[in-house]
Amino acid sequence: MKEIITIILGALPISEVRGAIPYALKMNMSLSKAFILSVFGNFIPVIPTLLLLEPVSNYLRRYSIGDKFFTWLFARTRRHSDAIEKYEALGLAIFVGVPLPMTGAWSGCVAAFIFGLKFWRSVIAITAGIIIAAIIVSFVAVGAINLGAITGILTKSVSF
Repeated sequence: MKEIITIILGALPISEVRGAIPYALKMNMSLSKAFILSVFGNFIPVIPTLLLLEPVSNYLRRYSIGDKFFTWLFARTRRHSDAIEKYEALGLAIFVGVPLPMTGAWSGCVAAFIFGLKFWRSVIAITAGIIIAAIIVSFVAVGAINLGAITGILTKSVSF
């Protein structure tokens, strides 16, 4: 069950690998398994999103609420996408690879659409970004776990 939850967390737009890897490690999953399942989960929506974003957004923009949502989404993504505009695929990989709020594979798909990047270049750049983000999150999560273990040992040895 924890494997399925890890994949789902990886696929969700808010958590992506930023949430999936720490969850999996907290559930005592090995780092390699957590990494692979999180990256796999994060990649699942990439191709469908890249293929369907234009027709779905065009259809939903016919309605007021859909138009407001996509206007907001595209404006927000454009504000955070200077590197993509300047460096295209490399910028897209960096944008996706920095594990901060409002970056990641989902936002990368939107950015690729907005800037008109070619499909396969976008897939490769977003995949590279997912792997970069997963490496960064893995280092941070393992570091936090090790720091917690060290702090726990220090607290036990200093307690009165």
